[in-house]
This record gives sequence, C-alpha cells and structure tokens, in this order.
Amino acid sequence: MEQLLAVTRLADHEPGQDDSVENIVAFSSPRRSVWGTGTAALIHLPAPWPENVHLVAEALSQIQIEDEVGTPGSGPVAFGALPFDRSAAANLVIPRIIHGHAAEGARWRTEIAPTGGTGSSAVTPEGSGEALPAVESATPSTVDLRSVRSARDWCAAVEAATTRIKAGELTKVVLARELLVQTDTPISATQLYRRLLQLYPAALCFVIDGFVGASPELLVSRVGEIVRAHPMAGTTPRTGDVDLDQRRANELLSSQKNRKEHQITIDMVHETLLPWCSYLDAEPVPSVVAAGPVQHLASSVEGRLSRPTPNVLDLVAALHPTPAVGGWPREPALKLIDELEQADRGPYAGPVGWTDAQGNGAFAVGIRAVELSDCSARLFAGVGVVADSDPESELEETRAKAQALLGAIVRV
Repeated sequence: MEQLLAVTRLADHEPGQDDSVENIVAFSSPRRSVWGTGTAALIHLPAPWPENVHLVAEALSQIQIEDEVGTPGSGPVAFGALPFDRSAAANLVIPRIIHGHAAEGARWRTEIAPTGGTGSSAVTPEGSGEALPAVESATPSTVDLRSVRSARDWCAAVEAATTRIKAGELTKVVLARELLVQTDTPISATQLYRRLLQLYPAALCFVIDGFVGASPELLVSRVGEIVRAHPMAGTTPRTGDVDLDQRRANELLSSQKNRKEHQITIDMVHETLLPWCSYLDAEPVPSVVAAGPVQHLASSVEGRLSRPTPNVLDLVAALHPTPAVGGWPREPALKLIDELEQADRGPYAGPVGWTDAQGNGAFAVGIRAVELSDCSARLFAGVGVVADSDPESELEETRAKAQALLGAIVRV
C-alpha cells in the first residue's frame, strides 16, 4: 500500500462548516472540534470490534507526520460511528483534509497525501476523495413517521422487562423504540448536522457516514493525560415554561427511581476508569442538564491517566455500553435487549467520535441521532427500565426524545 504523509499547519481561520461541501465528517464539542472532507484511508475493525481497536492506532502510526501544531486533534485523525453491538465489525475513516479548532483558540489544517512509498496493509488508501459540491436539499413538504412496533406492543415489552427485573435477573435494562421517517425530498446529512449545531451548540454534534446527531452525553475523552466522562441517566420532559421545568428538575433530583438509575451508571463508569488512573473524581451529587425537549441527571467524572497512557479507544472499548444505554449487569441486560427489542440498533447508542495518532480523542454516546439514506431516516429513542417503571410514562419519554430530531429534519 502507498505510504501516506500528513502535514499540519496553523490556520489563520477555520473555514466554516457551512461551506459548500457535502460529504464531510465532523465531531463538534464546546472544548474541541474536528471535521474533514475526502477520504485518505479506511480502517476496518473485524468482529468483535472492541477486541480490535488497537488496529486504529497501528494504522495511524503508519502515516508519516509533519505537525507544527502538536495539539490533540492535529495530524491524521480517524472518525468512526461504532456499532452498539460489541460482536459486530466496525469501520473508521481518515479524511484527506482535516480542520480543527480548540476552545483556547488554536486552529489548524491537516492535508494527507501519498508519498509514493509503501506502508502497512492496516491502512487502505482511497484516492484523493475530493469533497463534493453541496446537494441542494429542499425542506420536506411531507414527512411520514411511523413506529416499527405498535405502542401497545412496545409497552408490553417494558412490562415484561419490569417483571424480569423484579424477579432478580437484573437491575436495569434500556429499551429503545425504532421509528422510521419518510420524506418527499432527500435529507442532507451535512445540512442536518449544521442545523443541529445551531439548535444545540452545547451538545456533542456529529456527522459520520450518514449517522447524524446531537448527543448530550460524553462517553469518554482523552486529552493528554486528562480523562473525562459525563454520564447521564434519569430523564424528565422540558416544556419551555421556566417555573414548570424547574419544578420538574427538582422532582428529578428527588426521584428515588431516577437517582438509583443514575447512580448505577456513575458507579460503573468510575469503577471502569479507575484502574487506568492515578486519580479520578466524580461529582458527589448530580446536576440537571437541559437537552432539547428533555432534561437529564448528569455527573462529571475527571481524572489523570497513569503511564503508559491508554489510547482513548481502549477506554471506549472498556466502557461501552454503559448502563445508561444498555443496562446492568451488562450481560443479562444485553441479552434481554436482544430478546425484547427486536431490532438491530446499528450505530445508535454506540460510541461515535474521533482519535488522533497520539491516542487523544473524544467519543459521545450515539443517542439523539438518526441514520439517513436518501428520503428515509431511522432513529431510536431509548429509556431506562427499572423495577417500578411505568410503561406509559416510558412511552411518553421516547416521544419527547424523538421530538428534537424530528423537528430538525422538518426544518432542513
């Protein structure tokens, strides 16, 4: 295979992500954003993907690097929307041209091209991969939404889950509803991503291979030796009425069901990351974070990684799936999801993000996201089911969570 060279230089400004290009990959956060066009190389992770994440670091290490910036996200970057199913294979892409900026002000541009030499077969060069002109995407005049399963059938699945939990088989399981959207005009992934950036600037917004979302939840990030996570679990609707939303936030904080659900996730994240760290702190009391039409219990987890510092994808493979999207204990929860959900989640609730050649990176939990294909879209909305969950209340929660994406699709 041809050897690749990545050259990174400081940029006076970052071209706006609203430039007239269509096939971008991107991951945006308040701390650091990276986006790219074209395809320099593809990386394939054979099944099961968590056991093969080392192939990403190996592939990136085969690229020659000239980097005058030297910040997390500069140099070659691999983007991926990894499957929820740990037994599946996965693919990541290294864009040919990558732009980035950090909250502290640094901006850079990386360009990757063949050198004429040969490198490892771990990297598959894909040619120039120039960005395509933006496709005109009119606002859909008709939008048809349907649930793959009836409300009654889905509520019966929730009821079955509570029965199994009460029997002691597990503590919590996350069940998702699959929704299909059909429009009369193609839905542009890039334009939907830009719309989500405008609507949810504090979210982790992404577009990778037709998977587009605005996740409120950071699975894990690594910047040098600093590791962060921002797990969420426990949800209540938002209405836009300040007083009502504050009352609901207070009720969420005092809800035994939601606090228990949240603590399960925090404990798992803390216990999983702790062996990698010289210290690790988690907020003792959760806060309430607004995320579009809902609000969540959330806690920040931050620590310093021990040396040798693990790659961010090692942390991703260890953490995924957290109880916030799978349940607890992990194995019986995943088995029950397979039994009751009757759907392949694809990248929904899987890790989505980026990593660089130094092992830095950031991965969101792939929720509040949609898979696009021409005039159709597939999305999931999930809820955490515990012993005292009410099926009708959980159904309403899925409707609230789907609302944000549906509104953005209509406005694209």
